[in-house]
Amino acid sequence: MREIEYREAIREAVMEEMNRDPKVFLIGEDIGKYGGAFRAYKGLLDMYGPERVINTPISEATIIGSGIGAAVTGYRPVAEIMFIDFTGLAMDQIVNQAAKIRYMTGDNLRCPLVIRTQGGAGRGVAAQHSQSLEAWFYHVPGLKVVMPSTAYDVKGLLKTAIRDDNVVVFIEHKMIYLNKGPVPEEEYIIDFGVADIKREGKDVTIFAYSNMVFKALEAAKDLEQEGISCEVFDPRTLVPLDMEALLKSVKKTNRLVVVTEACERGSVASDISAKVSSQAFDSLDAPVKIVAGLNTPIPYNSILEQASIPHKADIVKAVKEVLA
Repeated sequence: MREIEYREAIREAVMEEMNRDPKVFLIGEDIGKYGGAFRAYKGLLDMYGPERVINTPISEATIIGSGIGAAVTGYRPVAEIMFIDFTGLAMDQIVNQAAKIRYMTGDNLRCPLVIRTQGGAGRGVAAQHSQSLEAWFYHVPGLKVVMPSTAYDVKGLLKTAIRDDNVVVFIEHKMIYLNKGPVPEEEYIIDFGVADIKREGKDVTIFAYSNMVFKALEAAKDLEQEGISCEVFDPRTLVPLDMEALLKSVKKTNRLVVVTEACERGSVASDISAKVSSQAFDSLDAPVKIVAGLNTPIPYNSILEQASIPHKADIVKAVKEVLA
C-alpha cells in the first residue's frame, strides 16, 4: 500500500468530498494561495476557485459565524482556525450557537460544520500557539471531537466529519503533518466512536490520542524488551468515545495508563480515569495512572517547552508504577 503524508491525507479527503458534494466548501485564513498554515490545502484554490476556497480576514468570529450561517442553509463548510488557541475568539459562536442550534430548534435546523484546527506543543511557538485545548470542546454537549493520529485515520475520519450533520471539532497536532503512513487509494470512511488498538498487549492498557499515540508506541516497544506487554488504545474520537472497547481492553490487562499532552487539571485524561475507575473498578489491579502536561503555560524556551509535556520516559515510568 502507498504511504503519504498526514497533510496529504487531509488534502485528499477534502478533495474527494468537494468532488462528491458541491455544497462542501473551505473557509479560513491563508487557505487560498498559501494553502493553509501547514499546506494541507495546497493547490485547492486553483482547482475549485475562490467561491469554494474562501480566504478570510483575520477574524475567527467571522470564520465560524459565516460557517454556521452557511451550514444551517444547507452547505457543508469546513472552517479552518489556524491554531486551536484562537478558538477563544469564536467561543460564543461555537458553544452558544453552533453546538445548540439542532437542540434549540427541535431538529428543524442542522449545522453540518467542521471546524478544522491544530494544537499541541513542539515547534517553539510559545504560550499562545501551543496549547492542547480539546477539553474545552469535550465538555460541551452538541459538539463532536475528533483527534486522529495517523494518515489513515485522518483521511477516513475527516470524510466522515464532512458528511456528519452535527458540529465536529477536528483537532490535528502540529507535529505530525509530515508523518507518513499507509493510506488506501480507494475510498473509505471511518465511523465515529470506533477506537483502534494500535498495538495488542496483555499487561497494561495505554490510552493515548493524537501525537501521544506515537510516544506510547515507542514506550511500548522499549517495555517489550523488559517483558512488559502494553496495549496501545487510540480512541480516535473523544466524542463519541468508544467506552465499550476501552473497558474491554482494561478488563483484559487490569491496568490503565492515560496519556495526554494537555494539562492534567480538568483534562480529558481525568475524565477517562474517573469513568474507568467507576465502571471497571473490580477489574483494576492498580489505580489508574495519568501522564499529562504540566499545569503551566507552554514556554518559548525549547528545553522548558519539552519539559512541560510528556515523553516516552514518562510513559515507561507510569507503566512500571502500575505494575509494581
